[in-house]
Amino acid sequence: MIAKLFRTIHFLLSTAEKSRRNARKLASSSVIPISSALLASLSIAGLVIGIRQAGILQRTELVAFDAMMQLSPPLPPDPRLLVVGITEDDLRSQNRRPLSDRIIARLLSALQKERPKAIGLDIYRDISYPPGHEKLLEELKANNVIVVTKLEDGDGQRISSPPGVSRDRVGFSNFVLDSDNVLRRNLMYAESNQEKFYSFALQLSLNYLKDGHLSFRATPEALQIGKTSLPRLRENSGGYQMPAAEVSGWQILLKYRSAKQAVRQVTLTDVLNNKVDPTWIENKVVLVGTVAPSGKNQFATPYSTGARNNNFMPGVVIHAQMVSQILATVLDNQRQFWFWAQWGEWLWIWLWSLVGGLLGLRLHHPLHLGAAVAISTGGLWVIGYLAFVQSGWIPVVPPAIAAIAASASVLAYQLFYSNSRDALTGLHNRRAFLQQLQQINRQKRYQNATIAILFLDLDRFKRINDGLGREAGDWLLRNTAKRLQKQLDGKGQQLARVGGDEFAIYLSAIDDEHEATQLADRLQKELTHPFQWQGQDIYTTVSIGIAYNRTGSDFDAEELLREADIAMYQAKELGQARHQIFAAGMRAQAETRWQLETEMRRALARREFQLYYQPIVSLKTLKISGFEALIRWQSPQRGFVSPGLFVPVAEESGLIIPIGQWILREACLQMNCWREQFPQHSSLIMSVNLSRRQFSQVDLVEQIETILADVPIDRDCLKLEITESLMMNDFEEGLALLGRLKALGLRLSLDDFGTGYSSLSNLHTFPIDTLKIDRSFVNRLNEERESHKYAQIVRTIVMLGHNLELDVIAEGIETAHQVRALQSLNCEYGQGYFFSKPLSKEAATKLLASDPQWEV
Repeated sequence: MIAKLFRTIHFLLSTAEKSRRNARKLASSSVIPISSALLASLSIAGLVIGIRQAGILQRTELVAFDAMMQLSPPLPPDPRLLVVGITEDDLRSQNRRPLSDRIIARLLSALQKERPKAIGLDIYRDISYPPGHEKLLEELKANNVIVVTKLEDGDGQRISSPPGVSRDRVGFSNFVLDSDNVLRRNLMYAESNQEKFYSFALQLSLNYLKDGHLSFRATPEALQIGKTSLPRLRENSGGYQMPAAEVSGWQILLKYRSAKQAVRQVTLTDVLNNKVDPTWIENKVVLVGTVAPSGKNQFATPYSTGARNNNFMPGVVIHAQMVSQILATVLDNQRQFWFWAQWGEWLWIWLWSLVGGLLGLRLHHPLHLGAAVAISTGGLWVIGYLAFVQSGWIPVVPPAIAAIAASASVLAYQLFYSNSRDALTGLHNRRAFLQQLQQINRQKRYQNATIAILFLDLDRFKRINDGLGREAGDWLLRNTAKRLQKQLDGKGQQLARVGGDEFAIYLSAIDDEHEATQLADRLQKELTHPFQWQGQDIYTTVSIGIAYNRTGSDFDAEELLREADIAMYQAKELGQARHQIFAAGMRAQAETRWQLETEMRRALARREFQLYYQPIVSLKTLKISGFEALIRWQSPQRGFVSPGLFVPVAEESGLIIPIGQWILREACLQMNCWREQFPQHSSLIMSVNLSRRQFSQVDLVEQIETILADVPIDRDCLKLEITESLMMNDFEEGLALLGRLKALGLRLSLDDFGTGYSSLSNLHTFPIDTLKIDRSFVNRLNEERESHKYAQIVRTIVMLGHNLELDVIAEGIETAHQVRALQSLNCEYGQGYFFSKPLSKEAATKLLASDPQWEV
């Protein structure tokens, strides 16, 4: 839910930035009154508080708690404590799992010789592990030995203490985990049926403090040790929003000393071999327990969040943390965590919501607003951290969300409800344009009049925008609007910006349909003149769709605009820089395209797509070295559908993303199958094409990693093919993406080389393995007189690839002459109909089984 909220806020800010950049500034006074901002902030605060009280934000608040814990300055190990950790080496040296009672008895005896103040045995000994049981019971009779037990948990499990140990030397080791299985709380004390239960850490602490004759008692609000009060954790303390049953007993928040070396540690073997400094034990609290990472007694702590390696903490070390916290509170006056009252936290959230609302009210430019909100939330985090360092846990995430949401909501209100114009060009926007059309239809003087709409789209605008930058693109749109406006006479003609680079003009009442076409001719002629931007000529053209209708009861402005849009796309498909009048067949064509998209979605769900495999042949051995996976569609309704028909629709609709994932998964599965079936072909390479839409996905690498995790495959045998033109949209970003793909251990191929726009000066920076010569060059390697020109081009590409230590593949080979020509040019690999057309998996398997070697 939080992720969706932030995505919505990001959308609002980015939309506002796009529409308002270089536009008219709003009036100095606010578009909406301050009372509305106050009401909005109060509403947002109430919503955030409600969400928080429902516990939805608890996970994020716990994450913030962990982050602050990790950033807190670490404290040195507590000199009052020592942990005797039983390691894997200890267990191996004793050759016992679990350790025998005799070994534990020897350990206790060795420790007692150095006169510790208290010994805590964090090892369950409710049953004996002979030999040495009697000796262990004798050692456990010492008044300074505290043993561990386990109260009945949710699974009904309970572990008793060893026989003969008095209740005042028994403590439970039950840990209370939060919903994310992280240990942040210390259950110190509990009462049930007038029976009192002390935690292991509390018993050790009281044993250590007994010389001070400090009293201990439990009140409904706190535990009292002498004059020191340990306040009881409640269900709404800090970031907790929990049922009361979850905070049963007396709990406090743990104040970890550090992630790792919280307490001095030695091993069991060190103690048994007398390798421990006696001063580390004398008058100290010594805890004995397992620290072996293979044991089950490992727990996640705030330091485990986001840790790449296993950063879990042994239970005995956590007990030591608890003992250290109790002793530091009683003896060193260390503060426990403090929290605000519930009403104080609610007021805090509302104040930050108010800050966000006022920022949205005063800062109309979204970049300025975004910066101000970022600075404010950064300041909020600093306040929260400073309070945390002083043992305070105050809300950080809810007020941050409230501030961002309030500022975005106020800005959105001003944007979308108070402005019907496009701020970049000053023209009416799409909504106002359609409203005006509907209003014209209702006016009596336009009854049964012919109305025309011209839908204009700038050709090559995206390339201009990407090549010269968005500032140039915005400048071009503004000046295009000015030129278009000059061509209108203002009488029954209205221009609007209805999309990114799309404009629309309506002619409210025309006597002759030629008026619309004549206007289209004038507009196209006007836009053929270059624009001057920073001393540089910008050339563009416009494609125009024209649609007519008559006013009346069945008039639909939205439908008329859509018809003009359809006609415009028809003009683009016919070569751009022209106009086209809407005809009924165009609607059918658009609907057919939509129907094809619908059928493709069903085809994907019904697994109607198939992969065919075209062999890639080594031109040195003329044997198969790999395959290229190619998608085919045999539709139950349409029969065979050409990839040239359905792939562009998949690209436009975004279906190419799930289809591409399916292709990669199926290709990997088939490669695994072939490698198992034909061990002699263990070096086969599988090539899979990446489309433009896939390449632009921000999570492409993660998608591929997921597939490779599900279908384990030797990554060196998988090659991804990209075209040159993909790299030209955003070179730096594309280069970074190729680097991440290469880091996965995959091979990369540059497809259709020689037909794209890549700069040779940049080619050496591509982390690729293969160049693939486009078929347009290979097809011209024939026995005709002029073919030597293309042979020189191919030779140059091959030499370039070899100089860059790349393999070279020629595609589209159809004749033996082409094979021999490519061999003479030292091209390593080839594919084409001379060797084989794309084959079904069954046919490709049969071909592999025959292990063919072609002759030329």
